[in-house]
Amino acid sequence: MDRRTLLQGLAAVAVRSDFSFVHFTDPHIQPELHAGDRCLACFTKIQKLRPDFVLAGGDLVFDANETSTRKATELFGLYAETLKRIEVPVYTALGNHDVLGLSSKSGVAATDPMYGKKYFEDRFGKRYSAFDHKGWHFVLLDSIGVTAERGFVGLIDAEQIEWLKRDLARVGKTRPVVVLTHVPLLSSVLQIVPDPWKTAPTYLVTNAPAVLEVLRPYNVKAVLQGHTHICETVIYNGCQFITSGAVSGNWWKGPRAGHPEGFGVLTVKGDQLSWRYETY
Repeated sequence: MDRRTLLQGLAAVAVRSDFSFVHFTDPHIQPELHAGDRCLACFTKIQKLRPDFVLAGGDLVFDANETSTRKATELFGLYAETLKRIEVPVYTALGNHDVLGLSSKSGVAATDPMYGKKYFEDRFGKRYSAFDHKGWHFVLLDSIGVTAERGFVGLIDAEQIEWLKRDLARVGKTRPVVVLTHVPLLSSVLQIVPDPWKTAPTYLVTNAPAVLEVLRPYNVKAVLQGHTHICETVIYNGCQFITSGAVSGNWWKGPRAGHPEGFGVLTVKGDQLSWRYETY
């Protein structure tokens, strides 16, 4: 048996190792509306489930994009302290509310060395990344495209797309893949939650077809999404596009369009992935 055949065999054995993990998104932690205590209750329940790891889907705080650096630091400090309740690894994607000074209302100058995504990266690592776990490959994307007007659109930029091509080519076409993004690649949200102040470019990834074309040849089992605060699964070309509600529900004012506060629990058995929604 040659080395390549041996490694492929070992990878196949690894895929058969069952495990579970949690996807939470949009906690929007803040001192107001008892959000800190409620996030603590959520994270306590997650820890009791004893997942192998946790994926955090962005919009961790409310909010860093319209507030000062000092306020953002306080919010991220509250989040970091509350997150200590989770004792397993947490891998984090960037949300639009996590971008320092994204709005000119913040008073943070665009020339500030901490402006934008740098503030997030200093605390949570590179804005896009990947890791492996028990034969599965996990990809974290940055879906926040910053506009010249200091707003945002859903966007996977060209730099990431080229990186994603290289990353998946290295992984190969048989290993199961899970993708994490804050802004959805695919969703029915525009049909079920009409918000006049929102438009498709801020609800969904605007260049989703280009991203999906990169993903298409590979064994992508699920794309995990946030941002919309609804709970849904859309199946397209055999892949589950799962939006795991929001820890904060309707921004800490009850359920969002009938979707209560909660998070997703994902279970891997062999090369299959199942999902359920948990409230707390």
